[in-house]
Amino acid sequence: MRPAALVTGGSRGIGLAVSRMLCEKGYDVAVNGVRDESQVRDVLDDLRSIGTSVIYCRGDVGDPEQRKLMVDQLKDSFGRLNVLVNNAGVAPKERLDPLEATEESYDRVMRINLKGPYFLTQAIANWMVQQKKANREYRGTIVNIGSISATIVSANRGEYCISKAGFAMHSKIWAVRLGEFDIPVYEIRPGVIKTDMTSKVQEKYDKLIAEGLNVQPRWGYPDDVAKAVDALADGKFPFSTGDVFMVDGGISIQRL
Repeated sequence: MRPAALVTGGSRGIGLAVSRMLCEKGYDVAVNGVRDESQVRDVLDDLRSIGTSVIYCRGDVGDPEQRKLMVDQLKDSFGRLNVLVNNAGVAPKERLDPLEATEESYDRVMRINLKGPYFLTQAIANWMVQQKKANREYRGTIVNIGSISATIVSANRGEYCISKAGFAMHSKIWAVRLGEFDIPVYEIRPGVIKTDMTSKVQEKYDKLIAEGLNVQPRWGYPDDVAKAVDALADGKFPFSTGDVFMVDGGISIQRL
C-alpha cells in the first residue's frame, strides 16, 4: 500500500511543488486549497498523470467545520496518513505600519497561519497515534512550512511575522508531544521564495538580491523547499525532531 500525505495550500506555489514531489515519490496525495475544485482541475489532472491517487480536500484550515470535513474526507478516501505538510498561509491583504495595523487583519492572519494549523495538527496527530498503536511499523511525519519572518522583522507586516514566530513554537510543542510515538515534527524555514505571495514585491526583492541580500545571489524557488520536504518525509533525519531546516540562501547569516 502506498503511503499517503496531506498538503495544505497544496494547489499553488510551495504547496504545489511539494504535492508534485510527493506524487513523484509514490505517495497518494490529498491536496488542500480554498478555491473551487473546478478552478484547480488542471493542476489536479497534472498531478494525477504522475500515476498515484490525488484527491482535493477543499477547505479553509482556519475554519473548524471545514477542517473537520477535510479530515473526514481524507479518512474516507485514503483511510491512512503518513505525512502532514502544514503549508497553507496568508500574508496581510495590506502591508501596514504597525502603528496603523488593524485587528481585523491580525485576526485573519492568526486564524489561518497559526490557530488553523495547530488544531488541524491536533486532529491528524491523534489519528497518527492511533495508526501507530495499531501497527508498530507505521511511520508518520509532520512537516511545517514556516518562514524566516519568525526571526527577521518586516515591520509593515507585523501580524505575519508574529504568526510565524508562534508557528515555530507550534513545531516544537508537537515534536515534544509526539516524541514518545516516534512521530517526528520538523520546521522548514524558507527565505525569499518566488511565489504568488511575493509577486507583488518582486521588483523590491530583485533589487535587494542583486545588492547581496542572500549569500546565494538568487531567488529561492518552490522546488528548493520541496526537496527539503522530500528528505524529511523520507526519514533521512530520524534524530532531528523539533529542528529547523533553513532554506533561505543564507539570508539569515549575520554578516559584517
